[in-house]
Amino acid sequence: MARALLVVPSCHNVGLTSVCLGLVRAIERQGIRAGFFKPIAQSGGGHETNDRSVAIIRSVSRITTPDALERHHAEALLGRGEEQVLLEEIAGRYQKAAKDTDLVVIEGMVPGMDQVYSSRINSAVSKCLDADVILVGLLDPHNPAETAETIEIQARNYPGRIIGAILSKIEVPGAIWRGVTPGAEPPLTSSHASLLAPFISALTAKHIPVVGAVPLRPDLAYLRLKDLARTIGARTLIAGDANRRVERTTLIARNVQHSIDFLRSGSLVVTPGDRDDIFMACALSALSGVQLAGVLLTGDFKPDSRVMRLCEGAMSTGLSVLVTEKDSFMTVAEIVSMNSEMPIDDSERIERTMDVVANNIDKGWVGSLPTVKREQRMSPPAFRYQLIEHAHALNKRIVLPEGDEPRTVAAAAICAERGIARCILLGDPARIRAVADGQGIKLPESVQIMDATSNIERMIAPMVELRKTKGLTAEQAREQLQDNVVLGTMMIKTGEVDGLVSGAVHTTANTIRPALQLIKLQPGMKLASSIFFMCLPDQVVVYGDCAVNPNPTAEEMADIAIQSADSAAAFGIPPRVAMLSYSTGTSGAGSDVEKVDQATKLAKQRRPDLLIDGPLQYDAAIMPDVAKSKAPNSPVAGRATVFIFPDLNAGNTAYKAVQRSTGCISIGPMMQGMARPVNDLSRGCLVEDIVFTIALTAIQAGPKAQQKAK
Repeated sequence: MARALLVVPSCHNVGLTSVCLGLVRAIERQGIRAGFFKPIAQSGGGHETNDRSVAIIRSVSRITTPDALERHHAEALLGRGEEQVLLEEIAGRYQKAAKDTDLVVIEGMVPGMDQVYSSRINSAVSKCLDADVILVGLLDPHNPAETAETIEIQARNYPGRIIGAILSKIEVPGAIWRGVTPGAEPPLTSSHASLLAPFISALTAKHIPVVGAVPLRPDLAYLRLKDLARTIGARTLIAGDANRRVERTTLIARNVQHSIDFLRSGSLVVTPGDRDDIFMACALSALSGVQLAGVLLTGDFKPDSRVMRLCEGAMSTGLSVLVTEKDSFMTVAEIVSMNSEMPIDDSERIERTMDVVANNIDKGWVGSLPTVKREQRMSPPAFRYQLIEHAHALNKRIVLPEGDEPRTVAAAAICAERGIARCILLGDPARIRAVADGQGIKLPESVQIMDATSNIERMIAPMVELRKTKGLTAEQAREQLQDNVVLGTMMIKTGEVDGLVSGAVHTTANTIRPALQLIKLQPGMKLASSIFFMCLPDQVVVYGDCAVNPNPTAEEMADIAIQSADSAAAFGIPPRVAMLSYSTGTSGAGSDVEKVDQATKLAKQRRPDLLIDGPLQYDAAIMPDVAKSKAPNSPVAGRATVFIFPDLNAGNTAYKAVQRSTGCISIGPMMQGMARPVNDLSRGCLVEDIVFTIALTAIQAGPKAQQKAK
């Protein structure tokens, strides 16, 4: 799995794009497969994309990166309070950028007056993509402590994620950059160690390592003449070499003898168009070998035709002549205020910038990045995105027995629109359509409305055959099939659908009992249990059993632990199982603690390949600092991902307390151990909960699940 590196600014104007591009170059120099990702567009791109950074990386490399999300789209989602939806979309695009890479450089958002949410989004993206964070800061040349404080304040937004800081745009006294080949000069950190030492020391004291120090290179900001002309709307009189760099702009309106010293290579000479003497002086300087960037004539005046003929020889040297309608003062003011950011098609400048930045990033640090072992956390947006994508690929048929329940109808429409599953609303068709109309929902054609009453008779014989050992009669079957949950369960058993979701208005027993009677357990399973996927702010963890088994025995608790660990692994969560109790280890006593202790031993015996430990208190299971004192030798404590509660009273209370107190999304309950997927809902569920439970059910019904059931 690729490692994500989020690069964020600690203040304004740090040259974030340049640093990101240079970091990509530094990674590629090490032979490491690099990727690039820009979550939300901030600056205009070319005709192929909506963001400059994306366009630039495409223009100079073979890196495949998706377009950034449109800024207005992101702001609309934030305005509606749908930040989680935005993060899911970001997670989806990131997956494309990360394909076949080792490291992905993610360019964070730059703060601006009209983008006050940038810091909030950067922080959310770091969690969403489980990214390490690199801060880019500017030096206050006279105050190392203040520089370190500014960077450290930003670091507080990313607790536990900062892996380094890059100092940018460092003004080096006495440096002469003109004519220096980028990459040939020694890195700034070695050639100006005394300049940087106080800043490195101040940041190190705040536990932020400096991994790069990039000099301010004025030569890397020089625009081509054609870029300047395009920006200010100047017309071309003589084409010449429009790729020459504008190193300085010189306004000349005095006599020639007082202007000669200003005619230097790299200068753009701005002069009134009727000053033929200045124009001819520029032509003479060109003939003598001075490579002016160009001549810009103001006031919409052009030199006399006879003067132009005299200067033809100078034009053959590549001297360009531009004309503008504006006066000289306005023209220079406009040039001075121009944005000097890199044009997308200026490959020479882009390459030089990438080389300079890469040369000033610690090579040893870059080389170590892919080898640093850090377990990837599954963030809630990434988890939800993967659920939707996986379900979409399977295209399963899911029956919804509560077909006229408003939240269920809305969820079915969403599932159809997003391609999550083909839903069947079971019930009275007229009532279902009325509920949809009442919510302003137009059900897509892929949502099937099935009349429950007219489908009862055909299920009687198969149901009687299934329950013949229990003495079920046809009349009893007909009566039981009046319950849509029973009817939907039979549709699973006969293979008409792949899974069932119910519980928005029914009890858990109402949903699960028919499945246990008609579908039964998977071979080798002794009980059915349930889990919730708890989408905590930083990661997704598993809680079990919070919905089905009221007071499991030690043997049953061990089974629940093993089922839950396998479910976690199936959904990309590395299982480390904490068997929960009010006691950690031998700190407490009593029959409840003994049950958990025995369940832990049984689970370890049955599955020695799993990391399982207990009894553990919840805080010792999830908090590293508590784990150090309460269970220092535990392989699970402080880093548990699967939490097994000793009974339903504790489990159901805990999941609802966490869900309601933190506002986190809990997906489930997802049933485990059944031969076919049947999943229950909480009666207080939201539409979003139903959508994700349908996705879970579709995934459970996938090829692997079907294979196990056979």
